[in-house]
Amino acid sequence: MNNYLKAPLTRRQCLNLLAKAGGSSAVLHAAGLFGLTTTPLKASPVTLKPLAGQQRKILILGAGISGLTAAYELERAGYSCRIIEASHRVGGRVMTLRHGDFIDELGAPQICPFDAAPNLYFNAGAARIPAHHSAILHYCRTLGVDLQLFSNHNKNCYTQDDAVFGGKPLRIREYEADVRGFIGELLAKSAGAAATAELPFNAEDMEKFIDFAKAYGDLTADLRYRGSERAGYASGGITAPGVIKPTRPLADLLRSNFAAGAMHFAEIADQAPALMTPAGGMDNIVQAFLRQLTTDIQLNCQVTNIQLLPQGVAVTYLRQGEHHTEQADYCLNCIPAQLVSGIESNLPATYLAVMRRLGRGKLTKIGLQAKQRFWEQEDIYSGISWTNQDITQIWYPHHDAFKAKGILLGAYSWVPEISDRFAAMTHPQRIAAAIAQGTKVHANYAQYIESGVSVCWQRMNHMLGCGAVWSEELQKTGFAQLQAPAGNHYLIGDQLSMHPGWQEGAVRSAWHALADIERREATRGKKHSTGVMA
Repeated sequence: MNNYLKAPLTRRQCLNLLAKAGGSSAVLHAAGLFGLTTTPLKASPVTLKPLAGQQRKILILGAGISGLTAAYELERAGYSCRIIEASHRVGGRVMTLRHGDFIDELGAPQICPFDAAPNLYFNAGAARIPAHHSAILHYCRTLGVDLQLFSNHNKNCYTQDDAVFGGKPLRIREYEADVRGFIGELLAKSAGAAATAELPFNAEDMEKFIDFAKAYGDLTADLRYRGSERAGYASGGITAPGVIKPTRPLADLLRSNFAAGAMHFAEIADQAPALMTPAGGMDNIVQAFLRQLTTDIQLNCQVTNIQLLPQGVAVTYLRQGEHHTEQADYCLNCIPAQLVSGIESNLPATYLAVMRRLGRGKLTKIGLQAKQRFWEQEDIYSGISWTNQDITQIWYPHHDAFKAKGILLGAYSWVPEISDRFAAMTHPQRIAAAIAQGTKVHANYAQYIESGVSVCWQRMNHMLGCGAVWSEELQKTGFAQLQAPAGNHYLIGDQLSMHPGWQEGAVRSAWHALADIERREATRGKKHSTGVMA
């Protein structure tokens, strides 16, 4: 009998066994059942009870996904809402750029120069939805948003690293086939030593382990790796026998940082297939919300003061040079915390102190219009190429194959110091840098690029960042404090979630606040029914 079965299984042992049998999806589901992960198992939107004749006004500060979610649910229950948005546009960091769109970056405003064509768009903010992000998918389903599959990992894409192979790009399929082959060979040859160490292997276990190593590395019968068709053939393979490509030394492969990082990117829970994205652009989720809402949305209105009142909240904002003040029963605030802390208010000092300690993400994306879909001539249809240069990634369109033109993501840099280097450049300098670096991945890159846009989120007006950055210490000491209301004021948005930077976090933060409002309204109703003043 397997040693694991001689005593009651711990949760960790059970997850290890599930990983062997069912992979990461089985582990993810089981971890949720055990309470070991914050990843939701399914969407359970809050159901607000109708107000039944009561009048309740809600001010929502910010028209991002959390604000739109809150307005949608509140409207359905009979609440009166108004959204106050500082920007010229709705959507927050859901920003899909098309011909003529204005990019409001401080010191570097741009107008999107892409051709006016339906397939020429660029998701400069949110771009993909993991399959287990069931809250945002709930609204895609409910609001009728058409979705397409999004590919994070395409073995026909490239990895490029200046430190190895003379800086020349290598197909991911070739890299992975050789790494897995040599690792599989090492596993098979070390199996005997492993069996005599801590692993509880019997003869049957050993046989299964060897079978796994052979399959993992595509080994020969003598447990050697001599190349694999997984890398693609050097020649033949269709009407003539396939010729296996020569292998590369493991030491050379490991000199690339791809082995320790990007090679495993698509194994991350939020990056693992299948992912999805709205057909025609991520902002179709925003438009779907807007089609359902009657809530008044005031754009170009910058909040200047937030005051907690004994029975509500007062918000002052600047519109067309004049200050306006409105009162409401509740305020749902999805303004980035680093900006809220600088707004005049009477919010608790301890509350503001946590906001001031909260970090802000720095992220740059560059979109490039290509006059010809040259990547399709290289057998690339969607997916991501990786490089150790500042641009980090090149994304290829997942839609409209064989069209004349397409939009590439020419850079996606989320490391703060790298994004700061882009932020210090002018827009033309960013485009030139993206093209120059992309040329190391695609030799004739420059001749195909017609125009581009760049978005440095830490410089975007009314944002000055991309997603909250919680230190482990601050999350332990400050998250619950910000998640709780300050009087009748609630801070929401993906910043108040364990998934900052994702729409899932934005939606669930709104649900959390609405559930608390529902609880308070129910309590108020009970007091009223017993004759006690609410």
